[in-house]
Amino acid sequence: MTAAYRLSFEPSEMQVASIHAFLAQSYWSADIPVTVVARAIAGSLCVGAFTDDGEQVGFARVVTDRATFAYLADVYVLDAHRGHGLASQMVQALHDHSDLQGLRRWMLATRDAHRLYAALGWTAIKDSAPFMQRHFPDVYCEAHP
Repeated sequence: MTAAYRLSFEPSEMQVASIHAFLAQSYWSADIPVTVVARAIAGSLCVGAFTDDGEQVGFARVVTDRATFAYLADVYVLDAHRGHGLASQMVQALHDHSDLQGLRRWMLATRDAHRLYAALGWTAIKDSAPFMQRHFPDVYCEAHP
């Protein structure tokens, strides 16, 4: 029997402790403080995947001005709930969200999910020369007031 899931954009449904528990163990945000996760959620358009009993088993967020640009981040599905297409469904739901229509550019960074995103219409940057970054990979390991 296939488990039933539902997606929600409702900010009050995002379970910060659950999201933090996953992200703090991920390669892209290891040791991230819960206060930073809470601020990131508050400043983003988020979608969560939930079981029928309300357990949050997936998450994705977009940092955006809702006019020209979106950055897709923190897409995950808990191991026990993978294989149901939840990551693709969450990303597609963000693509389809009414606040994100007509954007000129979407960006993301991934180390290991290129096939997932390619199947949803994402492509590698062909000319990365115009793009620059400020990157602080150890910021979550440093003491914060």
